[in-house]
Amino acid sequence: MAKNTTHISKNVLGQIPGSVIYTGKKDKQKLFIESFDYNKEQCTEKTLNTVQESFEYKLTDSITWINLNGLNHVGEIEKLGEHYDLHPLVLEDIVNISQRPKIDEYDNYLFVVLKMLYYDANEKIVSEQVSFVLGKNYVLSFQESEGDVFNSVRNRIRHAKGRVRSMQADYLLYVLIDAVVDHYFSVIETLGDKIEDFETAIFSGEVDDDISQKIQNLKREILRVRRGIFPLREVINRIEKNENKLIHKKTITYYRDVYDHLIQVSENIDIYREMIWSLMDMYMTTISNKMNEVMKVLTIMASIFIPLTFIAGIYGMNFEYIPELQYKYSYFILWGVMIVLFIGMLIYFKRRKWL
Repeated sequence: MAKNTTHISKNVLGQIPGSVIYTGKKDKQKLFIESFDYNKEQCTEKTLNTVQESFEYKLTDSITWINLNGLNHVGEIEKLGEHYDLHPLVLEDIVNISQRPKIDEYDNYLFVVLKMLYYDANEKIVSEQVSFVLGKNYVLSFQESEGDVFNSVRNRIRHAKGRVRSMQADYLLYVLIDAVVDHYFSVIETLGDKIEDFETAIFSGEVDDDISQKIQNLKREILRVRRGIFPLREVINRIEKNENKLIHKKTITYYRDVYDHLIQVSENIDIYREMIWSLMDMYMTTISNKMNEVMKVLTIMASIFIPLTFIAGIYGMNFEYIPELQYKYSYFILWGVMIVLFIGMLIYFKRRKWL
C-alpha cells in the first residue's frame, strides 16, 4: 500500500473553519496579478499591482479573467474574495495546497480545484494546485507560483483565435481546464519514455546498481500523477451533468470532450502502473537468470573436475603396492586419460546444450 504523502501544515490543525492560512513552502513568492477583459470586438490585457485594480471589472458586461500568482499573499486573496463575495471556506481551500481535485457549487459561482502537473529542471514531477472561481461573467484563477500551461489560452484571447472571445465565462473555464488536461498528455508521454528506457536497459543488461531505486522513484511519480488526475474525472462529470445556470448547454459538449481526454489519460496511467510492476519483475528475473548462469558454469566446472580429482586421489594414495606406479609410461597414460575425460565431458555438455 502506498504511503499517504498528503501534506497538512501544523498551523492548520485546530484552527477555526474558514481560517485563511497558506500551507505551502513558497513564503517569499512575489505577487503577480494579470487580467484579461474581453468581448467579441476587443480585449484589454493588464498587469495589476493590487487586487483593488481588478474590482472595476465585476460590473462590466464583458468577460474577465483574473489570474493571481502567489498564494502566500493571503491578505490580497481575502480582499479579492470579499469583493467577489467568496465563502470563507473557499478562501481557506484556495491557500490550502493539499486539496484534492473537487468542485463546490455556491449560489452565484462555482469553485473548482485541480492539479497542474509538469516536470521541473531536475526532471522531477511537480504537482501544483490551481483553483478557479466561475461567476456570471468572470473567472478567477489562483496559482502558487509563476509559470503555467495557459500561454495558449492567453494567445487565443489576445488574437481572437477560436471561440473563446465569442463565448461566455463557462467556456473560458473550459479552455483553462482543457489546457491543464492537455498538458497531462505531455507528462504521461515523459513517463512512457522513462519506462521504455528502463525496459531497454534491462533487456540489454546495461543496468546501473541503483536501477531498483530508480524504478521505485518512477512508481512514486506515477502514483502522484494518478492522485492528481483521477479525482478530476468526477469533477468534470459533475460539471457535465450540472444544471447550474452558469454552465450553458452548448458548453457541455466541450466539457464532455475533456472528460474523454481524462479517461484516455487514466487508462494510460493504469497501463504504466502495470508496466512498472512488470519492470521490477523483469529486473528480478534478469538478476535471477544471471545468478543461474553463474551457478551453471560453476556446476559444470565442478562436474568436470570431479572424475579428474577422483583419479588423482587414487594415485595419490600412500599404499606401497600400486601396480601402475611401476610402469614406465603410467604418468603419460594418466594424463591422456584425464585429457580425454575432460574433452569428452565438454562434448557431452555441449550436445546437451548445457554450454
